[in-house]
This record gives sequence, C-alpha cells and structure tokens, in this order.
Amino acid sequence: MDLIQEGLAKKYIKFDSEERKYITYVIPGIKKSFINPEERVRAEAYLQLILQYNYKPQHVDVEVTVPTRVPSIYADVVVYKDDAKKSPYIIVECKRETVSEAEFVQAIEQGFGYTHSLRGEYLWVTSGLKSKYYDVGNFPAGERIDNIIAAIPRFGETELSKAKFYKGAINEKGNQAFDLEVVAQDELTRVFSQAHQALWAGGKRNPSEAFDELDKLIFCKIWDEKRPRKNGEPYDFQEFTKEDPSFLLTRIRAIYEEGRLKDPEVFREPIRLSAAELRTIVGYLAPINIGDTDLDSKGRAFETFLGSFFRGDFGQYFTPREVVDFIVKVLPITNESRVLDTSCGSGGFLLYALDKVRRQADRMADEGYFKKESVKHYNHWHDFPENNLYGIEISEGIARTAKMNMIIHDDGHTNVISFDGLQTDQEIIDKTGNKGFTFNTFDYIITNPPFGSSVKQTEQAYLKNYRLGIKDVSWIDRKQKNISQLGPRDSQSTEVLFIEQCHRFLKPGGTLAVVVPDGVLTNSSSQYVRDWMEEHYRIVAVISLPQDAFKATDAGVKSSVLFLQKLTEKQTEQIQHAKEKVQDRLWTKPDYSEAIATLEAERDGIVKQKQGFDADGISWESEENQKNLKGQTVEADLFGNAKQLNKLIEKTEEFRAWKAEITKNYAERITEIKENLQDEYQDKLNRDVTNYPIFMAIAEQIGYDATGRKTAVNELDTIADELSRFIADINTGRERFFG
Repeated sequence: MDLIQEGLAKKYIKFDSEERKYITYVIPGIKKSFINPEERVRAEAYLQLILQYNYKPQHVDVEVTVPTRVPSIYADVVVYKDDAKKSPYIIVECKRETVSEAEFVQAIEQGFGYTHSLRGEYLWVTSGLKSKYYDVGNFPAGERIDNIIAAIPRFGETELSKAKFYKGAINEKGNQAFDLEVVAQDELTRVFSQAHQALWAGGKRNPSEAFDELDKLIFCKIWDEKRPRKNGEPYDFQEFTKEDPSFLLTRIRAIYEEGRLKDPEVFREPIRLSAAELRTIVGYLAPINIGDTDLDSKGRAFETFLGSFFRGDFGQYFTPREVVDFIVKVLPITNESRVLDTSCGSGGFLLYALDKVRRQADRMADEGYFKKESVKHYNHWHDFPENNLYGIEISEGIARTAKMNMIIHDDGHTNVISFDGLQTDQEIIDKTGNKGFTFNTFDYIITNPPFGSSVKQTEQAYLKNYRLGIKDVSWIDRKQKNISQLGPRDSQSTEVLFIEQCHRFLKPGGTLAVVVPDGVLTNSSSQYVRDWMEEHYRIVAVISLPQDAFKATDAGVKSSVLFLQKLTEKQTEQIQHAKEKVQDRLWTKPDYSEAIATLEAERDGIVKQKQGFDADGISWESEENQKNLKGQTVEADLFGNAKQLNKLIEKTEEFRAWKAEITKNYAERITEIKENLQDEYQDKLNRDVTNYPIFMAIAEQIGYDATGRKTAVNELDTIADELSRFIADINTGRERFFG
C-alpha cells in the first residue's frame, strides 16, 4: 500500500471525489488543489512524518504562516514538539518532482529562511524524488555544508543517526531506520531523468557527458547494493550526517574502482564529477533499491530513459525496440547459442536476447524441467550472458551504457567491450584479453551497424584486408579487358564492411540479422556487394521497413532487415565456379562479346578518320582554341600537311565536343548490350545457381509513428511468426541447398 492509500485508509487525508482534484488534510482542516504538482509532494511528506517518522498527527501542521514575512508566506509542513504547536521542530519545504537543480538550491535557501523565522531546529527540503536534510538550530545561520544530516530525527530520537539507509531497516544502535525502497517503473524513470537533468544543468555539461557520468554512478549504486553487509550496517552510497563532502566522493570512487577491476575494458575513465555534483546525484539514487526492484520494471525504466535520451545526435546508438524485438523473436536463440552484436550501441539486441533466454527458462520451469527460482533455473539463463553473449561498441561511453543496461537487467557478466568491431579477432583478443571474440564461432549475429560513415584507407590500414575494401571490376569488364581487380578502395562504408566482418565471426550455418540501408540492395553501384553476399551467404529473408522507421532517432534513411545464413567454403566455391561457367557461356555468344567488340572498333575508326566531322566549322581564332593551340597558328600551306593538321584539329574545342558526342552515343549502345547480357546472366543465375526461395515482406506499420509515438498496429508481429516457421524449415533440412 502506498502512502496516499494508507493515509486515506487511516483518515489522515481525504479527497473530494474520485477525480482527486482537491485534497483535505483532515486534522489541520486544510483543503488544497491536488492538481498542483507540489501538492502531491507535500501530501506524501506529510504522511511520511506520521506513518514513517512516527510523529503524532496533532503535532504536524500544513500551510503554516511564517512570521516577520510581508506579504504573508507559508511553510509547507511544520512538525511541532508540543500539542499546543508553540515550538516548531522540523520545517518541510516541498517542490514539484521536475524541479531544476537551480530551483532546488533556491528552495533550500527559502527553507532556511522559514526555519530561522519559525525558530525550528531541522529542515527537510524535498521534491519527492530527492531530499536534503539540515541541522539548522545548532549551526550559524549561513552554514550549508557542515550541517547536512542523513535524515531528520524520528519521533523520540535524541541523537541523529549516522545514515538514513541501513540493511534490515535498523541502525547500528538497533533503532528503527530506513532500508532501500523498491519503486515502480515510472518513478524509477523519473529519477533517472531528473538526475540526468541535474548533471546536464541546462547546458552546463554536454548531454552525452552527463549521461556517461550518470551511468557510472548507477553502476556504483548497484555495486554497493550487492556488497555483503550485515543487518544494521549502512549502505555506502548515501550521505552521512555532518561528514566532509570529500568523504562521500572518496567512498563512491572506491566503489567505482572495484567495478573497473571487474571490467576494465568498459570502465576505463574515472568519475569526473565534483563533490557537490556527486552529492546531488547520490541524493536521487540513494533511496532506491535497484537490485530488488522488479526486473521488468527497472529494465523498462532504463529502456524508457534510454529511448528519450538517444535521439538526435545519438540516434545511431539506439535501435527502436519494435525492430529489435522482431529480429530476436524470429531467431531460434537458446541458452547454448553464441550471440554477438558487432555494433551494440546501447545494448538493445543483447538485452532482448538475454530476455528471450530468461523467458525460456521460465517456460521450462512451468513445464517441470526444474523449479522456478532454483539454481538450475537461474543458471539456465544467467550462464548465457556470461559465456555466450557478446557485444562490441566503438564508443567507450556508449559501451558503458550497454553494460549498464545489462547490469540493470540482473546480468553482471556480459562480454561488452569498447573496441573497433572491424578489427581482426586476434587484434580484439590481444587488446581486450577476451578470447570469446573469435572468428567462425558465433551462431547468431544481430546488429544495426552505423549508416553513412566511411572507413578511409589513410586512417585504417585494415581496409585493404577486406574483399569489399578492394575496387571492384564487373565480370563483364573482367572478360572484356582481362583484368581482375584494381587495388584497394580509398574508402568503404561501414555498413558494407560489417556485412563481411560478420561473415568472419559466424560459424558456417550461422545466421546474420542486420539492418541495412536500401541502397545496398538496390543501387547499381552496390551490385558488387550483392554479388559477394550471394556467394558467401544464403539470402534467407528481406524485410522492408517503412521510410520513417528510424526518423524518431533522427535517421531517415529507408532501410530493410536482412537475414543471411553463412555458407561453407565448399558451398561458396561451388557458387563461384557455377557463376564462372555461366559467364563463360554467355560471353562467347556473338550477340554480346562480338557485338561489343564491333561497336568499339566502329567507334574508334570513326574518331580516328574523323568521319562526319566538319573541320570547316572550326573557329580557329576563338579564345578557347587559342588557349588549346598554345599560340600555334594555322597557315594556309599547313592544309596540305594532313598529319600536322590532324594534330591541331584534335586540340580544338569543336573536335573535342564532337568526339565526346560520338563516344557517348556508342557508350549508350554498348551499355545497352551489357545490360542485356547482365539481365540474361542474372536470369540464368537465379534459375541454375541460386535457385532457392527467399522470404520477402513489406512492413508498412511497425508499432510506432515518425515521432516515436506508439501505434496500435505492428505488422512485424505477424511477419515474425511466418518468418520463424520459414527459418525452422531451412534449419530442419526441408530446404535443400547445394546438397
């Protein structure tokens, strides 16, 4: 039962109607608008004082006039020592949950003013999500640091407690205290959001830096909760009464260093917050029991917070969860599957794969394989991320976010590393010490690589080691000009390189599910990529996503999801050999090779003989021709010297324009023949070489609109069911492919 419900049940408060527009504090007899965001905060503070701090309802008043203030000002809540309410003891200043940090600091000053005017002893300033406590009566009026206390005293306490939060809700003296509180998803989301806003400080700090620092502190919070401690021992992730601010910073840094030893590849950088900034964020996170909060609730809270943050400049790191859910739902991932995301971003694919295995464990428990919550049940899903789930993210800060996302979902062992996912496996292993990132070992790769960026040969020498990093020559040009390749490309897009890199990581028969821009599938300039894919993968499925699938994360590129199954080396060789045979047969047909050669010879002859070129139309005195001729003159007797005259003619702008037109006309005719040849080649290829069914679907509605707002229809659910059956047929041998 929450505080409001308990307060209603015990008749400390009441509402005017079911809509709860007005609240009445029964004993003080004060009626206020409950629509006001600050009023709910005040109501909960009022009830905490009575129900948790054990103060008599008759000693707690609301809307108390502050003396010596003009015009009249009211303290939100006042606790008195006596029944006559003559001796103010605790003053409470309440602000709305979404209060900015600057406004909260202002509220502290306001609270001090009220406390001094009322001659109270203690001050509690709260926004509901965050609280600060002060010993006002025993310190000079201007003190704001040395008089910070862990909590206001409970009724009857004569000494201040060292801390507020203790394991088992009893302090070191055996008195009643507070333990950490399990919270609902929406409250946890608001805590994360407000803490981030406090660090961002309206632009004082870069939003990504603020997010990164918050990640570090969430990790410290979870780590502190897991530390072994007896009942009656305080948690370290909180402010202690009247301690030097540097002591809290030292404690949190010590917790963080433990984490860095556990996972040095992700937690490389130190905490960069000042002592004051750290106190602010600790104030938000300290009361919450993240570890015991329902797994789905805390997971969705962090995911919701991620979704709100990873937009705009950071959209590339966040794949919409409807797309993630679809891909993971389709694939038959089990706890024994080795799964990799080569560009894991915020960890969505890893998280959903883990969740799939966890739900499999729940289902197996329901079916009697083992008892739910037993060691076998726990190990079934918990060993999966420790041994079989891997992620690579080039951005250290985002890699830490992915790690945090998994930790919040009760996994502390995920193999998330911050590294360039396009490096060789040996380079990754040597630099990270993680031998799990070995080529030819993964059953599934699920990924959404970054679009639009390129790897340049001058920046990354490994580009030349990629087949798709080599300049391509079409098979027709290879036959016609007897050349194979033209050397390394100057650059190549990351999405293309990851298609090849994923092939290296997969074991034969392993499946790649990858989001790609449609240009890879449709642009004529990407034909060589498609040729390479059909030689190295079986094309299982192509699912077209709507134009605005990634618009909410500021990425408007039309995309599709490819499902590809890695072929064995033997299968690849068979395809390549079969393609060469088709190419040889077609190239020897007179309609193609001879026709192309004839047109090229005809073109060269016309240009050489200048057939149809009107030399009389040359304007020898034009500025452009004078520049081309470099001062040479055309004398009358030169017209009798054909060889020298031809050389001069070929330098003129008129001849160059005529030659370009002739070349263009013949190029169009040759291109038409080559296109016909390519079409016939593709037809024979589809019929004789790559003749197998491909699952294709167009998803027009995928559960959210261009703004990211949820919608009622998600066609990916239906497609997932059909595609899952299609893949099952392939995996069970109902589809035969190259023997």
